[in-house]
Amino acid sequence: MPEGWEWDDTLFLGSAPYYRRGRLPYAPGLAEVLAEALALDGRGRLIDVGCGPGILALGLAHLFSEIVGVDPDSGMLAEAGHRAEEAGVTRKTRWVRLRAEELPAGLGTFTVATFGQSFHWMDRDLVAATVKDMLRPAGALVHISDLKTETRDVADLPHPAVPYAAIQDLVRQYLGPVRRAGRGVLPNGTPGGEAAVLGRAGFAGPQRYVVPGGRPLERTCGDVVAWVFSTSSSAPHLFGRRRGDFEADLGHLLRETSPSGRFSERQPSTEVFVWRKPPAPTGNPPRGPLPEEVNSRPWQPGD
Repeated sequence: MPEGWEWDDTLFLGSAPYYRRGRLPYAPGLAEVLAEALALDGRGRLIDVGCGPGILALGLAHLFSEIVGVDPDSGMLAEAGHRAEEAGVTRKTRWVRLRAEELPAGLGTFTVATFGQSFHWMDRDLVAATVKDMLRPAGALVHISDLKTETRDVADLPHPAVPYAAIQDLVRQYLGPVRRAGRGVLPNGTPGGEAAVLGRAGFAGPQRYVVPGGRPLERTCGDVVAWVFSTSSSAPHLFGRRRGDFEADLGHLLRETSPSGRFSERQPSTEVFVWRKPPAPTGNPPRGPLPEEVNSRPWQPGD
């Protein structure tokens, strides 16, 4: 976990209703890339660790016979349940309230474990070792996040860009200069170095895939407000009695940036790292070979 920080159950308190609207979607084609890379055929079991409102797990539901999502936030799991019902996959999904550190929790073994922008909140060495034991031989741990190294230029799009820097300045005016996270703060941010952690746990790999984004998106003021409240660093509860004042100031900032109330954005590319549990000495090899790379060049402005 982040150095000097301890998890508490207010990390995303109140954020769940804003997550679906506020967060940018994963790049289209993510499910297809994973289906090819992992030879998925509608069978097998998926565990999505830190599943939030089920966005990633439900996007992959057609590739598995059973989905288990685990998350410590009850609001997130309630949203996941609603989304599963909307998608008609309630019978093949299960949502379990627990921290990743409490696994295996009698959940059985899995073909694939996914971490969608969640691994950095966990005791990563403990969780990696535990999840490796929960995977079948040659099973895969998949780490998924937005690609951080690309520039998503909106100069040729019809509306102003979302004023992210100004929004962060406003958040700091209300919550202080150090990033908040639950009841604590993150003076040094969240940790990286996932490769070293997963290598220590005994995983082989990784294979890297970049699913290209770049699709133009139109965002409203309400979408941007939802994004702000969907993040741990500006979760609704952190503002306390000043939340109304913050929302008013945020609304003023957004209208000043775009009087039409519309913003342009480009969908981020999605970066995927696939790590394999080595097969048992007497077991069978993986069902399908992993290609070296699928469309590994990140999207660039002008593509």
